[in-house]
Amino acid sequence: MEEALLEVRDLVTAFETEGGLVRAIDHVSFSIGKGKTLGIVGESGCGKSVTAMSITRLLPQPAGIILSGEIEFKGVDLVQLPARKLRKIRGAEIGMVFQEPMTALNPVQRIGKQLIECFRLHQRISKKKAWEESLEMLRLVKIPSPEMRMGDYPHQLSGGMRQRVVIAMALACRPDLVIADEPTTALDVTVQAQILDLLKKLQAEMGMAVILITHDLGVIAENCDEVAVMYAGRIVERAPVKKLFANPLHAYTRGLLASIPRLETPTKSVLPTIPGMVASLVDLVPGCRFCQRMDRKGSTLRERPGFFEVSEGHWVEVCPKCYHGEEVAT
Repeated sequence: MEEALLEVRDLVTAFETEGGLVRAIDHVSFSIGKGKTLGIVGESGCGKSVTAMSITRLLPQPAGIILSGEIEFKGVDLVQLPARKLRKIRGAEIGMVFQEPMTALNPVQRIGKQLIECFRLHQRISKKKAWEESLEMLRLVKIPSPEMRMGDYPHQLSGGMRQRVVIAMALACRPDLVIADEPTTALDVTVQAQILDLLKKLQAEMGMAVILITHDLGVIAENCDEVAVMYAGRIVERAPVKKLFANPLHAYTRGLLASIPRLETPTKSVLPTIPGMVASLVDLVPGCRFCQRMDRKGSTLRERPGFFEVSEGHWVEVCPKCYHGEEVAT
C-alpha cells in the first residue's frame, strides 16, 4: 500500500464560545498519497474549511483549538510541532489557496512584493533572484505581461487573475501538498474552468498532492481521485470517486448527487433538494446528525453510528436509517 503523504487521525477541533467549547470537527480521519487529489465536499457549515485550517494550524485565535487527534505530514505530527518549525513547513512544503483572493492578498502591497516575500521567507536567495523566480511563477500561471503585473496592486487585477496570483504564491516553493479551499468561489464559469485546468496541469508538472475543498460535485468528479463527504463536522462517506458516484451509500451523499442538474432533466422541472438545514454547532446530537436534520426519532440520535469499510476503499457511516447498502457486521 502506498505510503500516505498526509494522514489525519481522529481530529477534533473546537471553538471557545460564551456557552463553552463547541466542536466544529468531530473525530475526522483521512489520508492522501503523493501526487493524488482528495476532494472534500459538503454544504456550507459542514466543517470543510475548518478542517483545512486545522491542518495548517491557521485557526482563528484564541478561539480555535485542536482538542485531540494527529495530523501526520511526512512522518511529523503537525499538532505537536512548535510554531517556529511549523512556519518553515507552512508555505514551503504545504501551500494554501484561499477561497477569496481579494482577502488573501494584501491590498496595499504590490503583487511583486508579495511574491518576492514568499521566496525570501523560505529560501536563502537574493532579492534579484527572488524577483526572477516571481516572474517565472507568474508566467507559469499564465499571467499576461508578468513584468508589468509585478508592479500592480490586487485591485488592479480581475478576479481570475488575482486567483492565479494566489496560486502562484501557494506554489512558489514547490510544495508537496496544496490545500485549495473553494479556489473558484465568486468566479464566472469560464474562469472557474481555467483555474481548475491550471491547477491540474501544475499538479501534473510538479507531482504535488492536492486537497480540493468544494461544494460542487461536478468539480470533484472531474478533478479528484478520492472524495470525502462531510456533514456537520463528520465524514459520513469516503471512497474513490468512481466508486462513490456509481454507488453512493449514505443518504446525505445520495441527496447531494440527486440535486445535480443533468442533461436529461426537463427544463421546467424542480430539482430535488435536501429538506432543512445543517444544525447549529450548539444543537448537534451525539448520534446521527443527518437523522437529526430529517427529524427522525429513536436511538440514531443518541448513539454515534460506526464508520466501516464496506468494500475496498469505500468507508461509510452505517446508520440504520441513512445507510443504503448490504448488511455490515458491526
